[in-house]
Amino acid sequence: MDTAILPSTLLLTLLLSVGLFFFIRASTKDRTTKVQLVSEEDEAALMPRVKEYFRSRSYQVAAIDRDKNQVIFEGFVQPSWFLAVFLTLLAAVGMLCLALVLSLLFPDFGAWFLLLVIFSPLSGVFYWQKSGRLEKVSFQIEAANQSEISSPSKITIIAHRDELMELQRALQLESVE
Repeated sequence: MDTAILPSTLLLTLLLSVGLFFFIRASTKDRTTKVQLVSEEDEAALMPRVKEYFRSRSYQVAAIDRDKNQVIFEGFVQPSWFLAVFLTLLAAVGMLCLALVLSLLFPDFGAWFLLLVIFSPLSGVFYWQKSGRLEKVSFQIEAANQSEISSPSKITIIAHRDELMELQRALQLESVE
């Protein structure tokens, strides 16, 4: 094999390894966002539905601020077994590719580089430790304008983006543009 090919392949493999590292690290990133949703229901009918939705998702009421009409829920978010296994497999494939390139570049130590693969479960452990955390969901319902009876209720929610998408789907809420 041409000697210029191996170093360039090593460089590309190292760049891909850096990308894999940041992908694994990003899997535990907090993705809390704030969104405003509207509903055609009035505040009195909407508040119990939203509370029941979060209770059904294993959230518990942590605080209620009646002046702001705001409720804060807390719940423990379980890490995903699928994602932990997936990240471990990705890390194993990445380490195997790096080991193969290094074994071609340094043939005397070829078998030793394959030991890099045994470090791949660390990515699953990293994900598992960082992603299991206590999540807070804060929502506030603003009452409809009294002058317009058909005016929708507006909800301001601060939560994880996946939780927001599921809430929006489950309660048929529209986002404010």
